Amino acid sequence: MSLPPRQTGLADLDARSREIFREIVESYLTTGDPVGSRTLSKRGIHLSPASIRNTMADLAALGLLDAPHASAGRAPTHAGLRMFVDGLLEIGDLTSTERKDIEQRIAGSGRDTSSVLSEASALLSGLAGGAGVVMTPAREAALKHVEFIAVGPFQALAVLVFEDGTIENRLMATPSGMTASALQEASNFLSARLIGRTLSEAKSSVLDELSRTRAALDEAAAKVIEEGLAEWSGEDPQAGRKLIVRGRANLLTDPGSADDLERVKRLFDDLERKQDLISILDLARDADAVKIFIGSENPLFSLSGSSLIVAPYMNADRKVIGALGVIGPTRLNYARVIPMVDYTARVVGRLLDQRASGHGRDKL
Repeated sequence: MSLPPRQTGLADLDARSREIFREIVESYLTTGDPVGSRTLSKRGIHLSPASIRNTMADLAALGLLDAPHASAGRAPTHAGLRMFVDGLLEIGDLTSTERKDIEQRIAGSGRDTSSVLSEASALLSGLAGGAGVVMTPAREAALKHVEFIAVGPFQALAVLVFEDGTIENRLMATPSGMTASALQEASNFLSARLIGRTLSEAKSSVLDELSRTRAALDEAAAKVIEEGLAEWSGEDPQAGRKLIVRGRANLLTDPGSADDLERVKRLFDDLERKQDLISILDLARDADAVKIFIGSENPLFSLSGSSLIVAPYMNADRKVIGALGVIGPTRLNYARVIPMVDYTARVVGRLLDQRASGHGRDKL
């Protein structure tokens, strides 16, 4: 029986190959363009163009470089990027100003968990230039109060107060002609059945009872209850989690070719498969540090050729309660994004833990 091919590592490269490989990857991550021997000469590689091209051919034969177009330029493969990130990447650190900005934006986002996590996703999107993704915690606390408040002809504000002190306000669509009395009826119905129970515990029994008592309950109120329970339970109804994605427009910035546009389209398709993405974010729960998924390493990104940098956020007991990160092209600025994701996760975990403990807006 033949053995699977051994993956190439840094130990397989001599000093010249390692230097040229590093220069190619760093140039590619900066510009997004394939790198040729002339570019490498300008970057300070003191070898003849022929020697550089020979080394590039050797690196391609090892599966570390590829020629995306019919030109002399080379770009790192997903395997090459993985080797670079694991062995050659020099990760920087955030400045005190950058840390303070992250803390202030998240602390000023609002009192409820949804606002904090939505702001974290938007912040990562803006700072990292990709799409920010956040998986909300499984809602384990029991409910203390439920109320619907009309805010417009087709919208209501659902106010959820949990026994751990968390308050969540969620806008939701309402049927045409929804009356204040129907909203009150929906509030009374849920309050009598959800109080003291978690959303995941109550959902199935409430929906079962709703199907039996629909004739006695106003039709509009029944629809609010059904849609509310579905939305609150998020993308993973059993665990009570959902996915927040902000900054998709960043992925459309300056696409260089029709191939880039096709990659973005595939990435948007990936993002629509939110349950699959939640499964990937769950992998971050197995570690206490940043995890990096590059392109074809994960089936979800095999077509779009995208990278995901993700970190867990934890409570004071070091229990993982969720995950957040950045998704974007494989040429993300890993050295900058990795510490940004890591620090944002720590700030979010600390703030949510403080608010759950009743400390509100204590200084981070």
